[in-house]
Amino acid sequence: MSAAPDTDILVLGAGPVGMTLALALAASRHRVTLVDAAPADAAAGDPRALALSHGARQLLETLEAWNARAATAIDHIHISQRDGFGRAVMTAADYQLPSLGYVMRYGDLAAALAERVARTPAISVLRQSRAVDWRADGAGVGVTLQQQGEVLRLGARLLVHAEGTPYDDPAVSVRDYRQHAVLAEVRTREPHGCQAWERFTADGPLALLPLEDGYAIVFTVPPAKADWLMGLDDEAFVAALQAQFGNRLTFTGAGPRARFPLALRLRQETVAQREVWVGNTAQTLHPVSGQGFNLGLRDAWELASLLAPSPDPGAAATLQAYARGRRTDRQGSALFTDGIVRLFSNDIAPLRLARGLGLLALDLFPPARHFVAKRMIWGARAWP
Repeated sequence: MSAAPDTDILVLGAGPVGMTLALALAASRHRVTLVDAAPADAAAGDPRALALSHGARQLLETLEAWNARAATAIDHIHISQRDGFGRAVMTAADYQLPSLGYVMRYGDLAAALAERVARTPAISVLRQSRAVDWRADGAGVGVTLQQQGEVLRLGARLLVHAEGTPYDDPAVSVRDYRQHAVLAEVRTREPHGCQAWERFTADGPLALLPLEDGYAIVFTVPPAKADWLMGLDDEAFVAALQAQFGNRLTFTGAGPRARFPLALRLRQETVAQREVWVGNTAQTLHPVSGQGFNLGLRDAWELASLLAPSPDPGAAATLQAYARGRRTDRQGSALFTDGIVRLFSNDIAPLRLARGLGLLALDLFPPARHFVAKRMIWGARAWP
């Protein structure tokens, strides 16, 4: 049994949300330890694209962890439906912002955060470590870790769960959308002009996010169609994408593909005795409108703002205040994305008409459009 120093806040998971929380707490009185099962450079080559809101950029700039060189701006968002009328356009100029959001590869964001963590002496990091047991009492929580064949015991005053999506936790309610997201980077004949596309189809939403000189796509389809898409060669895949999207752009090539199933996972209680859940461990949303990751960053920021001044970061009153403060944003974001998926992922004629009228109203009625845009940029509470 190897000895390990005690810490005030132990964060399980050194992904972007866990590192954001640690950096936001670095100037506080609390000692922070990050625990991650992966090696230090595991995320460096992760090519997944993330849609980051302008609010996320503000947060990361505050922490000196914004990777400007790796970010592609989204200045316009074009929303429409396949085989139906109606469309809405949002533009950054309407909100006096430099951009509505940004697209960045997961690996580039993780690298910027990791570099900032490495330069912060107040943060300790335990790599290739996994929590196998923990027990909380009124004074603190004891955590047992496995680290490359050794067993470590660590005492903390608060345990933060930021490990990622829980797939078999009975405390998490699950709504299976019976959809899979097929991810790829694609090229088009036309330059993207910093415009993102959200195209609703009978199979599900199809998002095109500008990334460098092409697009990162999120192609939502039923599982059987995802099987088919994954089995196509690049030329056939591009043809299938063209047929789904329509003729507004001309696709000329595609890179490697990946897929994952889609579900709404929502933890009803995000706090317990000296424990708190943030990011994907607390909620995993459908990728439509790019809300999930930005919601996790707001979790980390608000938790840090409450923990920093608290003499005891695991105090029940502090954790309950966090749960109350996050309720509107969490539930609002879940309802927002879930409602969009249910309304738009079908080919029912009356709903197609209603969707067209809704998109037309969104385009012609600025207060409605501003409500949607501000939710996408700053969340349900218009943070910050």
